[in-house]
Amino acid sequence: MTLLTPHHDGSPLYVSDLAPELGDVVTVRLRVPFDYGPLAAVRTRSNPDHEPEWTDAVRIGAADGWEWWHAPVTVRNARHGYRFMLQHADGAVEWVNQTGIHRLETLDAEDFALVAHPAPPAWMNESVMYQVFPDRFARSAQADEHPAPDWAIPVTWETPVDPVLPGRSQQFYGGDIPGIISKLDHMVTLGINLLYLTPVFPAASNHRYDAASFDGIDPLLGGEAAYIQLVEEAHARGIRVIGDLTSNHSGDRHEWFQAALGNPGAVEENYYYFTNDDNTEYESWLGTPTLPKFNWESEELRERFISGEDSIVAKWLKPPYNADGWRIDVANMTGRLGDVDVNDEVRQLLRETMLRVNPDTVLLGESTNDAASDLQGDGWHGAMTYPSFTRPLWGWLSEPNGEAYLTAQGDTVTEPWFFGQPIGGIPRYTAADFVGAVVRFTGSIPWRVRLGNMQPLDTHDTARFATNAAPGTVPLALGLSMALPGLPVVFAGDEFGLTGIDGEMSRTPMPWGSESEPATAEVLSTYRSLIALRREHPVLGTGGLRWVHVDDETIVFVRESAEESVLVLATRGGADVALAADAVAGAAAAAALFGDATIAVASDGAVALAADGPAFAAWSLPGVVVPGA
Repeated sequence: MTLLTPHHDGSPLYVSDLAPELGDVVTVRLRVPFDYGPLAAVRTRSNPDHEPEWTDAVRIGAADGWEWWHAPVTVRNARHGYRFMLQHADGAVEWVNQTGIHRLETLDAEDFALVAHPAPPAWMNESVMYQVFPDRFARSAQADEHPAPDWAIPVTWETPVDPVLPGRSQQFYGGDIPGIISKLDHMVTLGINLLYLTPVFPAASNHRYDAASFDGIDPLLGGEAAYIQLVEEAHARGIRVIGDLTSNHSGDRHEWFQAALGNPGAVEENYYYFTNDDNTEYESWLGTPTLPKFNWESEELRERFISGEDSIVAKWLKPPYNADGWRIDVANMTGRLGDVDVNDEVRQLLRETMLRVNPDTVLLGESTNDAASDLQGDGWHGAMTYPSFTRPLWGWLSEPNGEAYLTAQGDTVTEPWFFGQPIGGIPRYTAADFVGAVVRFTGSIPWRVRLGNMQPLDTHDTARFATNAAPGTVPLALGLSMALPGLPVVFAGDEFGLTGIDGEMSRTPMPWGSESEPATAEVLSTYRSLIALRREHPVLGTGGLRWVHVDDETIVFVRESAEESVLVLATRGGADVALAADAVAGAAAAAALFGDATIAVASDGAVALAADGPAFAAWSLPGVVVPGA
């Protein structure tokens, strides 16, 4: 199905100011295909203070088969929603919002949105993120100087990962920060410019999400001196570094928890939810006793963790550490327990502190399901969230191999792992289903925030995508991560073609030394090329998104700006797509950027795209002409 309908999104082509303040007047534009009219009127409908307000749009001209309208919108709320109303000459009315075009009135939550909160740093939209799990990334010679702690089960780098407890959390490979430093040049050659480290604080597990302190770097990783060196050397190579901070809970060995455990009246007592009089029973993350839950109604905790001049959040963003931001673990559950919900207060306090300490930092939150209600621009710049990209991508491009694996309890499972959902394995989606899921789960998130949403093929908490990927689909999946709006993420090891049947088996030690093996070299080359595509074409970071064609096997979309557009074809089973001339302006000047698909332009301007599947292809096109701009 070719999609040629009225279009607007939050990119600079359509919005005059992406970082407005309250009271500012922003010009918003709508483009309408010639064949869609004639239109008698176009209006914007805003909802300031939850009371509708209307503004007439003015037709400003036509170009390349489209007519353009614009209207002023006054920003009256910190999240100011608006939609377009189209009135046809025959009296019919339609509505345009973030989920598309509708005959019936639409939900306020799905309106386009201007955000008056401070904008994220510009570098966020220029970044390709690389996620590193320190224990499994690289081990330096210095690691041999550190005896294994009491909780650890030491193993060699070649030892297979143990998916069963206690090995699951206690297998200790000894990767450290000096090891990461030694591989920074690998990241440079890959094209990475943002490094995300999972936790590096002292803990009693290999994942370190059970922090025993937030005040220092685990000596097993090299301590504070190694961390300072890592950030300095990364910055010297043009790579920013963000940390991973757990705001929902600490570990049960944490100094704050130990001070309050069994000690009623301790200063730290109100940092947690103790449920009996002698402070020996308490709330924890999903009932896990080693992860006691923070009580964010405590003003003392807020001061010590976030808002104080020497708080945990502030400390690591300031010299000499100079981290570039935080990814907040379990952000969706932070400040929430039963009838308590202060999540908005916590995320806003995090943002306020970071703006005060270093405004050039990013704040990302983990929210692994529908994150829209928390992603309105007041706190998180974006989120690690799976339903808006990763899960539907798996559904479209997977071909499960039926490999059995062991759970944490040692039970054998044959159903492919699918994000903990008890649905019998990985669902089978079409390309149209994939697009539908992307639209559904981004339709209530302001455009500016959507650009900060992480788009991994997989992470340290999931199976590796390549494990169940249909043959030949890894370049297609990676291409979509790089080409769709959002923050591309590479989990270290994906570029080596690593597999892993679940979130534990995905944490395989990096196979350094295999780079020259033919199969690995081919995967590395693909990653370098597609990361370069993203880095070399800014429109893929900040440009608009217009779906052009969708069917069961194929997606065609274009990322657009005034300077350049990039046309993308993604197909699993092969494509033979015919597009009207107005669907893609400038196709006669298309320059191939990636892939073996073909593009042909007829004398009347109609465009034909063809490819054998699976395939990902991209072409550079001239920028979009906006009349009067």
